[in-house]
Amino acid sequence: MKIALIGYGKMGHAIERIAIRRGHEIVCTIDAGEENEISLPRFRNADIAIEFTTPSAAVGNYRLALAAGMPVVSGTTGWTSALPEVKEILAETGGTLFWASNFSIGVNLFMRINAYAAKLFGKFTQYAPSMKEIHHIHKLDHPSGTAITLAEGIIANDPNVTAWVEPEEGQNPLEGIIPIMHEREGEIPGTHIIKWTSPVDAVTLEHRAFSRDGFALGAVMAAEWVHAHPASRGLIGMDQMLGEL
Repeated sequence: MKIALIGYGKMGHAIERIAIRRGHEIVCTIDAGEENEISLPRFRNADIAIEFTTPSAAVGNYRLALAAGMPVVSGTTGWTSALPEVKEILAETGGTLFWASNFSIGVNLFMRINAYAAKLFGKFTQYAPSMKEIHHIHKLDHPSGTAITLAEGIIANDPNVTAWVEPEEGQNPLEGIIPIMHEREGEIPGTHIIKWTSPVDAVTLEHRAFSRDGFALGAVMAAEWVHAHPASRGLIGMDQMLGEL
């Protein structure tokens, strides 16, 4: 499989390493400020593009790549307020965007555990959920896309929880609202901690990434899945791939 990388920072380099290890070829790398190269023949020579950039760049990158007829796998977060626009682009181009807030297989299994836990704790109103996410200092958006996805999983499965919020310092959590705290520290790849607390005890679920390689492997696996399913169109996510695997 021939891969074009849009975004050639630390994640891009990790994806390149994993992709080559799995027998694929990187035919094009496009870094910040080089987006005009998406229109060049060397980009169109790829079978698929993998995009990890910034929230402000992602939608523009999708538009250019999809207009070039290129399916896209993307792990950029912080852009989903523009989801209606992206769906319009997909409808206009008939293209494919495989997007996930987190490509780690472990995180996606963690999301399923989280949803099941929410169903259990939802039967016992004395337990209230809270969340904390910790990432490297280069991550611009907060809370993380993964934290938002986890919160949405709780809201969908616990009838006592209706929303999430980033609380002000010292602010007490409101009933039925999940507080999500964030920290930016060093080069931490990503940690997500969910706590269910009652007056008498607490239960904690945690996922801790050791490196970016888990995210890179998941992104390459997603590209392999899209390449093996050329009839797939529109917005695709990890549930479709994991459901088949």
